[in-house]
Amino acid sequence: MNEVSIGEFARRSRLSVKALRLYDERGVLVPARVDATSGYRYYDVSQLEVARLVAMLRQLDFSLAAIRELLACDAVDAAERIAAHWREVESAHDARRELADYLVNRLRGRRSAVYEVATREIPERSLLCLKRNVDEQGAWALGKEFIAILRERPLPKMEGREGAMFSIYWGEVSADSDGPVEWCKPVPEEEAKALASHYPELSLRTEPAHREAYVALPNDALPTGPGGSPGAHWQLASEALQAWAAAHGIEDEDLALKPEDLGVRVTYLASGPITATSAPYCDFAVPFATHSAKATPAGGAK
Repeated sequence: MNEVSIGEFARRSRLSVKALRLYDERGVLVPARVDATSGYRYYDVSQLEVARLVAMLRQLDFSLAAIRELLACDAVDAAERIAAHWREVESAHDARRELADYLVNRLRGRRSAVYEVATREIPERSLLCLKRNVDEQGAWALGKEFIAILRERPLPKMEGREGAMFSIYWGEVSADSDGPVEWCKPVPEEEAKALASHYPELSLRTEPAHREAYVALPNDALPTGPGGSPGAHWQLASEALQAWAAAHGIEDEDLALKPEDLGVRVTYLASGPITATSAPYCDFAVPFATHSAKATPAGGAK
């Protein structure tokens, strides 16, 4: 073993001492030895290759948690994960370009249809839900937590769009705003109370019948990991829905939910992938009701 001090390792790897200490704390790049008396960190020179790999992955905007997972993979799996990550980055960049073009055209007085909007009727449903204030990383973790619960204790399968799992963004989720976000799974009404007793961590509520305006999102708008950034696609979808509402004379008083409580819904896995490389069907929707068929405002999770 050829050990060097943390200072020397920082010089050779071109990583700062601060970064090395952080990577040690996060379990990304752990020293070969820590002196029991002084607490000084020592690295083996063979770790320089890993250090350079970490530096390159950070340049590709991998999170430290993702890098830790990558380093535990074999080379083939790691390569595929990096390729998949970069496809997501390029997709997100393309979506932001579309959003920028839309915004430029809008400011210049030109409007264009980004997504085709359709409507559908959603019946009254019993929902088991998990709701929390989260940031961007937390939103992904919340979804994983919800899916893990349902995998551990599966619920009865409900066919069609009405039975598909969905999330509601009750507010903006970004570096500045924490939602909240609510994940929901419809359950048969006649079994709802009995099922809820087996899921103490979830809330049972009833969502009233309403009409939704929606757009089908492209495959690349469905993130496959916490680095996925569907925000630009979602913003374009939101703009398409707002333009549609204005064109059809739908005002705030037509909304199925009070404007301050209106949640944007993203439905996941309403159908399986069409091809081996395509994502499952997902869509982006906003509830509303006509003047002649107003729905009762939906409450939050109890």
